[in-house]
Amino acid sequence: MSSSLSHKALVLLLAAFVLFSGGCMFRKSQRYSNFITKTPLQKNQILILGFLGGREPWNNDDRNVRKLALKLRAMNDSSLCIETLENRKRSLAIQLITNAFDANHDGRLDDQERESVKLIIYGQSFGGAAVVKLATELRQMNVPVALTVQVDSVGHGDRLIPTNVANAVNLYQKNGWIIRGEPEIRAEDPAKTAIIGNFKYDYSQKQIDISNVPFMKKVFRVAHTRMEYDPEVWVKVESLIMGSIQTLR
Repeated sequence: MSSSLSHKALVLLLAAFVLFSGGCMFRKSQRYSNFITKTPLQKNQILILGFLGGREPWNNDDRNVRKLALKLRAMNDSSLCIETLENRKRSLAIQLITNAFDANHDGRLDDQERESVKLIIYGQSFGGAAVVKLATELRQMNVPVALTVQVDSVGHGDRLIPTNVANAVNLYQKNGWIIRGEPEIRAEDPAKTAIIGNFKYDYSQKQIDISNVPFMKKVFRVAHTRMEYDPEVWVKVESLIMGSIQTLR
């Protein structure tokens, strides 16, 4: 292993410890029964999935991935079905996606059902990496993804966007000493995936109120935490999702 790869592996390992150390080690894991989306979806309904970072539970209303989902739900738009997931629960996401678009209830998606899929995925931190990993798994199922959004994405395999994704966006910061988001995503095939942008946020001077964040959740990752709680970031994410929704209609 080269020294650069060894350093990257060490940084990721330390990042994982720092990120996970703020989470609760003893809590109930997310289950499929926690979803409220009624399946299969009706014609023209859109499924939106948000992945939380670290060891955060899927229903942590204090985290902005969840807050955005609740805000979208509050629109009371019957065409939108929104769920949040723990970043290690991609298997639940695949189960939900399959059930959501399995119109004939045969347990799999045929060509016609795959063509009906309207799916948006977003996530923060390890949740950002989960977005790309899920999209890659969906590519093996020939399931299209309208939009992926990564917010300060951390983890292996979060740079290359698979060919089943139509549009992808990356928001990141490079101020963190240890934890920094993926600076540049790229399309596996630029003819099939449009990279809307890699948007850098600078927290060297910008002050974000993180006074209510527990100490262990921000030690060694102040810039990462500031980005998560930056209102400007989530206005951008919401705008991107709403733009994709309008395109899908």
